[in-house]
Amino acid sequence: MATAETTAAPAAVKKPPVQLTEAAVRQVKFLLARQNNPNMFLRVGVKGGGCTGLSYVLNIEAEKSDWDTEYDVEGVRLVIDKKSKLYLFGTTLDFDTSNLVEGGFTFLNPNATKTCGCGTSFSA
Repeated sequence: MATAETTAAPAAVKKPPVQLTEAAVRQVKFLLARQNNPNMFLRVGVKGGGCTGLSYVLNIEAEKSDWDTEYDVEGVRLVIDKKSKLYLFGTTLDFDTSNLVEGGFTFLNPNATKTCGCGTSFSA
């Protein structure tokens, strides 16, 4: 009796709603390495609040929920919850070192109709 050999199809690569610049990838990898825990990942999200209605969430975490989707961005584990995905689609996360006062992580969000001066909150 012949047996059929089956091979699993490769998993579809999910395109993340948030892209990371080379500088952001480098900085996140640095921060993750300092945690000395392979379970850690970068969480990017949105929550209500801030001076324009919504605030960005950017954390290093180790626990995911059922509402989260994980992506791989150049070796960085990126996790985004389903609600935040709607507001973040097309966003680029950058890490700016050109201005020491206002430098750091910055969000370039095409969905933002209004942003605050500090760049940490927006409305869509």
